[in-house]
Amino acid sequence: MELGLAGRTAVVTGAGKGIGLAITRTLAAEGARVVAGSRTITPDLAALADAGQVFPTAVDLATPDGPERLLADARDRGGADILVNNVGATPARPDGFASISDDDWLKTFTINFFAAVRATRAALPQLLASRGVIVTVCSVNATLPDPLVMDYSAAKGALLNFCKALSKEVGPRGVRVNTVSPGPVATDLWLGEHGMARTVGAATGAAPDKVADSAAGESVTNRFTQPQEVADLVVFLASDRPGNVTGADHIIDGGLTTSL
Repeated sequence: MELGLAGRTAVVTGAGKGIGLAITRTLAAEGARVVAGSRTITPDLAALADAGQVFPTAVDLATPDGPERLLADARDRGGADILVNNVGATPARPDGFASISDDDWLKTFTINFFAAVRATRAALPQLLASRGVIVTVCSVNATLPDPLVMDYSAAKGALLNFCKALSKEVGPRGVRVNTVSPGPVATDLWLGEHGMARTVGAATGAAPDKVADSAAGESVTNRFTQPQEVADLVVFLASDRPGNVTGADHIIDGGLTTSL
């Protein structure tokens, strides 16, 4: 399917690995120029840059001015047509609510909520000019609160609410706003050295692969979503193909969510 993204400029946050890297790679393959924000320029991101469609920017998106600096790069390249808010982190809290300090809450909201708010604020003048698109990677935990990731769930709930409200404000002005909410995804956030499986396993005495298998078994497909599957959905929503879709949350969780 031709998505018509050739020549457009996209901004992706958290582009160095996992879902963000897959989104960046897919946008570039569709012919878009991608301004790719990452705290560090990973080897995979540098390899994409060598092809000429991806322009990495080393930026800490948890800082107040980080998103603005990233969007300034897009402005220098003619302005953004697409913003993908992807950056995030999922700290596990196996010791429960009492273990989550004020500083923990602030850090979690900063990277999972305020980074997207700040990037959107910085991008909006460009997107209004181009009648562009915002796609934000949210989470099933926005509507499935989990005490194991209590602060993360709350931050994603706020993010989902923000995106829905924004869609109502800017839709009449030509900007579409949608969210994609994955369940567990096969990235380092779940399966890496410091990921959820190892953290939970260390706290409970379970082997990390057993923790991961248990999480995968909660979906009807009995597996984790792959980063490329999330990327394909994000990039489709970033195109003009679903031209009258806005204010909608698109769940990709292998059937984990059982409510209507």
